[in-house]
Amino acid sequence: MGIAGVTPGDPEPIESRTDRIDLRDLAAAATQGDRDATEALLIRIRPMVLRYCRGRLGRLPGADYAADDAAQEACIAVLTALPRYRDEGRPFEAFVFGIAARKVADVQRAAIRAAVPTEFLPEKLDESLGPEGAALAAAEAQRARDLLDKLPDHLRELMTLRVAVGLSAEETGRALNMTPGAVRVAQHRALNKLRALAAEEVTDE
Repeated sequence: MGIAGVTPGDPEPIESRTDRIDLRDLAAAATQGDRDATEALLIRIRPMVLRYCRGRLGRLPGADYAADDAAQEACIAVLTALPRYRDEGRPFEAFVFGIAARKVADVQRAAIRAAVPTEFLPEKLDESLGPEGAALAAAEAQRARDLLDKLPDHLRELMTLRVAVGLSAEETGRALNMTPGAVRVAQHRALNKLRALAAEEVTDE
């Protein structure tokens, strides 16, 4: 079994051949035991998991090392969980970030137990969706996913972090190397784009 759009035996590096393939398609192939898909999926998710972990752990002592370890654990956990993964209409990124969130929470709890003097008290993991998340959750899942897929990659990741994962603007900014203000502007732009796409769908019906 191969990945759709990838020719077996192609000498081009796997990361180059799969960087345009949807993560859901890679995940679907990986769950069926496709080794190329699994390798490509890991290549694709590791950078975004690392950004996420750095965003959540940025204030902890030794944050870079902690984030690297958490990202490694999260990637291993994603691969381990793949056989149980079922596409339920949410972006695959949300599945990945959900696992990463649990690894981050483990690191935060360990930091509390270690009683390392610090001005930052790791906050409790906020699992609430927030207003935008509630609105998206109330919408039909497939339609919401299709709309998100029409956004540019950077806006889709930003919206996934803000809405599906529930990061604050500051945490999202640390994850994506943006200021909190830039995150809010980009989120506003993404929401406007989603509203416009939804209106186009209604007009076409």
